Amino acid sequence: MKKSLFVTFILMVIFVFPMMSNAMAPPPPPFAFPLPPPIPFVAPPELVIIPDTDIYAVPELEDDLFFRQGWWWRRWDGRWYRSQRYDRGWDYYSGYPTWFEIVPPYWRDNYRNHRWGGRPWNPPYIHHRDLDRHWRGGQGPDDHGGGPPDPRRRPHGGPDGHHDGPGGGPDGGPR
Repeated sequence: MKKSLFVTFILMVIFVFPMMSNAMAPPPPPFAFPLPPPIPFVAPPELVIIPDTDIYAVPELEDDLFFRQGWWWRRWDGRWYRSQRYDRGWDYYSGYPTWFEIVPPYWRDNYRNHRWGGRPWNPPYIHHRDLDRHWRGGQGPDDHGGGPPDPRRRPHGGPDGHHDGPGGGPDGGPR
């Protein structure tokens, strides 16, 4: 009797318990999204603050690249990705970042035209090395960049000054 109980116990350990542990393992993800291609940077990006927000944007890129509260954000192939670094480490973000609703689709036009809300807008560049101190210091929402244009500014957009990528036109679409 003891021998048959022992054999039964051994068989359960060998066959039943492994099946139970497999049943408890989380299922694999239904599908994995491809990661976005890297954005080629010659140097760390310079950012501007979108007025009346705590959202930083990289205006010199064709693709939208934003920074908010310690995270870099980008949209690629209809999906959102975020990272704690501007140039790598992107992870798929399930859903839609709610903060993006307050970003006007025409922010790039305003940036190029140096106008925001009918006033001059010449936002100062915030260098990547100063970004952490800047946003943690709460300087973002009040740093509108009003005043005369900076003559050292580089031209924006293509040869005609227009940007035909996402967010380029007044309605957020291409010109």
